Amino acid sequence: MEDRKGRRKFKKFVRRMAMECLCSGEQLKGADETVRSSDSTITKDYLGSGYSSRNGEIEQYLDNGNIEEAELSLREGVCLNYEEARALLGRLEYQRGHVEAALRVFDGIDVSALVPKMKISIARKADRRKTHSQWDSPPMPLHAVSLLMEAIYLKARALHDLGKFKEAAQECRMILDIVEEAVPEGLPAGFGKGCKLNEIICKGVEFLPELWKLGGFSLEAISSYRRSLLNNWNLDGETIARIQKKFAVFLLYSGCEARPPNLHSQLDGSFVPRNNMEEAILLLLILLRKFNLKRVQRDDSVMHHLTFALSMSGQLIPLAGQFEELLPGVLDKREWSYNVALCYLAEEDDLSALNLLKRILKSGEDSDHLRELLLASKACVEMGAHAEGASYARRAIANMQGECEHMVGVADLLLGVTLSNQARSAISDSERASWQYEALEVLGNAEKKMLGKDARVLYSLSLENAEQRKLDTAAFYAKKLMKLEAGSELRSWLLLARILSAQKQFSDAEAIVDAAIDQTGKWSQGNLLRTKARIQAAQGQFREAVETYTQLLAIIQLRNKSSSAGIYLSKGNKDDKSLQIETWYDLALLYLGMSQWKDAEVCVSKIRVINPYSALAWHATGKIYQTKGLTKEALGAFFRALDLDPKHVPSLISTAIVLRQLGDRPLPSVRCFLTDALQLDRTNHVAWFNLGLLYKEEGGRSAAEAAECFQAAALLEETDPVEPFR
Repeated sequence: MEDRKGRRKFKKFVRRMAMECLCSGEQLKGADETVRSSDSTITKDYLGSGYSSRNGEIEQYLDNGNIEEAELSLREGVCLNYEEARALLGRLEYQRGHVEAALRVFDGIDVSALVPKMKISIARKADRRKTHSQWDSPPMPLHAVSLLMEAIYLKARALHDLGKFKEAAQECRMILDIVEEAVPEGLPAGFGKGCKLNEIICKGVEFLPELWKLGGFSLEAISSYRRSLLNNWNLDGETIARIQKKFAVFLLYSGCEARPPNLHSQLDGSFVPRNNMEEAILLLLILLRKFNLKRVQRDDSVMHHLTFALSMSGQLIPLAGQFEELLPGVLDKREWSYNVALCYLAEEDDLSALNLLKRILKSGEDSDHLRELLLASKACVEMGAHAEGASYARRAIANMQGECEHMVGVADLLLGVTLSNQARSAISDSERASWQYEALEVLGNAEKKMLGKDARVLYSLSLENAEQRKLDTAAFYAKKLMKLEAGSELRSWLLLARILSAQKQFSDAEAIVDAAIDQTGKWSQGNLLRTKARIQAAQGQFREAVETYTQLLAIIQLRNKSSSAGIYLSKGNKDDKSLQIETWYDLALLYLGMSQWKDAEVCVSKIRVINPYSALAWHATGKIYQTKGLTKEALGAFFRALDLDPKHVPSLISTAIVLRQLGDRPLPSVRCFLTDALQLDRTNHVAWFNLGLLYKEEGGRSAAEAAECFQAAALLEETDPVEPFR
C-alpha cells in the first residue's frame, strides 16, 4: 500500500519537474528560435557527460521501482531538456492510461529535427571497429536516443489504442527507417546493451506488420514482415520464430496474393518461393527445423498450419515426411500413425496407409479406434478389398453407441459403398441381390443421419439406384445432389447426364452436358465433351459427334503442349494419354458405323503411336476386319487384344461372336468368353443377347435359359446409358 502511494507521489513529482522543463523550453523557444540548433542550450546539455548519464540513471531507477533514488537524482539539479521532458511525461501519461493526453504530449516533440543526430549516434555506437576521440563524441547519448525512440513507439501504441492504425504504422515505421539508414548492414550483436534501445527496436519491428494488418493494408503488412526477417535487427530467437509464424499464418489465410520476395542476395541454387503458399511452407519448415533442434520452444499449431498448407498444395508425401521427422514424444504413436496414413491415402498409396492403420487396430478396443476403423474401410474401398472394407465398417458401426449422428452416417456410407462394390463382383445371384438390397438400405440410413445434406451419400445413392436400373429414383437423388452442390462438381453433372441418357432423354442429357461445359474451364472439359459426343452418336448425329471428338482432341493437344512447356496442371483430371486413346478408339468405331474404313484405320494408327500395346487398338482393328468380312483376321486381332488385356469386355464379346460364326469350337468353350464378360460387367446387354443366342443354338433345356438371357438383354438395352454410370 505504501509502495503504491510512493509511486503516485513520485509520478506527481516527475510530472511537475517535467512540466517545469517544458515551460522553460517554451520560454527558450519564444526567446530564441535557434534553441534547436547545434549551438543551442539543448545541444550543450547533451554534450555534458553528467546530463546523459544522470538521465539514464533516472530511467533505470524508475523502471526498477527505486522511487526514492530516482527522486533524489532528479532533485540534484540535472534538468531534462524539452524533448526528453516530453518523452518522459508522455510515457507517464500513457502508463496511467491517459492515451489522448499522452498523444498530445508526444505530438509536441519535433522528431524530424532530431533524426539526423539520432542516426549519427546509433551509427557510431554500432561501429565498434573504430575508436573515436573525445572530440568525436556522438551528438546525442544513447540514453537520449533510447528515450526518444520509446516516445515514437509509445506514440504508435497510443494511435493504435485510438484505432488510427495507418498513422500508428507510419510512426512505427520511423523507428525502422532511422535504424536502417544509420546502420544499413544491420545491428551488431549486443547492440544497446545496458539500455532499452535494442528492446524498443525489437518491439517496433514486431509491431509494425500487426499495425498494417489491423489497418487492412495487406501488401504493406507482407512487406513489413519480409523486412523484419530479411534484415538484421538483433532479434532474439523466440521473437524471430514468433514473427515467422505470424507471417506464415497471414500468407495462408489473408487472401492477399503478393509478389514473390526479391531475394537477389540468395546464392545461386537457393530456393526462392514463387507465391504465398510456397513462402508460408518455407517459413513453417524453418520453424519445424528450429523445434527439432530445440533452438526455440515448440509450438504445436505450426504443424497444423503446415498440414493445411501442404494439403492444399497437394504435397501429401512431403507432409508424411515431416510427420516422420518429428521427434519422439511430440505426437503419441496412434495420432502419428493416423496422420501419416491420411497422407498416404491421399497420395493413393492405399496399402501403406492400411498397414499403418492395422498397427493401431491390433491393440486396444474397437470403441477407442473409430476413426482408424473408418479410415481403414476407406483405404480398402480404394484398394478394391471390398470384403475387408465392409468388415471394418461393420466393426465401427457396432461400437458407435452414443456417437454423433454424422459419424454413424459416415460409417453407413462406407458400408454401403463396400457392399455395392461387392455386389458387382458377386458370383451367385443370391449374394448379389442380398448385397444390393443391403447397400441401398444402409445408404438410406446414412442419408437420414446426414439430414440429406451430404453430397457423398447422395452421389452413392444415385449411383447405386442407377446401376440397379431404378432410374427415376436415381434421377431424383442426382437432381437433389446438383441442387446441394450448386453445380460445382463435374462428376455430378456427368452422372445426371448418363441417367437421362439411360432414360432415352437424349436432348435433356445433351443440355445438361452443355450447361456443365459452360461452367467448366476449357482444360477440364475432356470427359464432358466425350459424353456429349456419345450422346450425339446415340441420336444418329454422327457428323456432330465427329466435330465434338475433334474439339476434345484439340484440347488434349493443347494440354500436352502446355505440360511440356512446364505449366503445372492440377490433379483430378483424367490422364490425358488414356483419354486420348479412348477418344481415337471411339472415333474409329464411329467411322466404322459410317462405313468410312480409311478414317477408322487412321484413328487406329494414332492409337498405336501413343501406345503400341493398346488392347483398344487391336479391338478396333478386329472390328475393321470384321466389317470387311475377314473373320479369321478379326479373330486374331481380338485374341491379341485379350493377350494385352484379359479383362477387356468388348474383346471378350467380339471373340465369342466370331467363334460362334466360325463354328470351330464347341459352344461351351465359346460361352466361357461371354460368362467372363458378364462376370466383369453384369449390365452388358450385348453379352446377354449373344449368350441367349448360344443357349438357343444348344436347344433342349437351354431354351428357358435363352429366354431369360433375351429378357435381361432387352431390359438392359432399354435402360442402357451412353457410357457406364460409374
